[in-house]
Amino acid sequence: MTGSFSDYLEKKLLDHVLGGVAYTPPATVYVGLATEAITDATTGTTVAEPTGGAYARVEVTNNATNWPAASGTTATKKNGTGIAFPEATASWGTVTYFFIADAATGGNILMWGSLSASKTIDSGDTPRFNANALTVTLD
Repeated sequence: MTGSFSDYLEKKLLDHVLGGVAYTPPATVYVGLATEAITDATTGTTVAEPTGGAYARVEVTNNATNWPAASGTTATKKNGTGIAFPEATASWGTVTYFFIADAATGGNILMWGSLSASKTIDSGDTPRFNANALTVTLD
């Protein structure tokens, strides 16, 4: 599952590197799931997330353990630890995308990507991403 940066984050990073406008990364990021396509322009309030059934974005401390150093000639960043969602208490529908946001609800999508295969989440399922399953690249 390879991801891309959102328009929001691309602009923040460009302003940081060229223009001297400081960007402070969030201390906590939130991994979410989407049931419809995400684009660079999708925001934390326009993303189509599952509703009900105990769905919630997963809080992940933004540190080098959870997100080890980028590597490779195509700069690649992966999750260093597993990310587990709550057990679904009802159907979440079919999820097709993941995203990383700066808030538990709403907020800004920072990065996103399509899942390698869509997954229908039914009651009793506990979706998760194993360590190194989420990949974000810059080239």
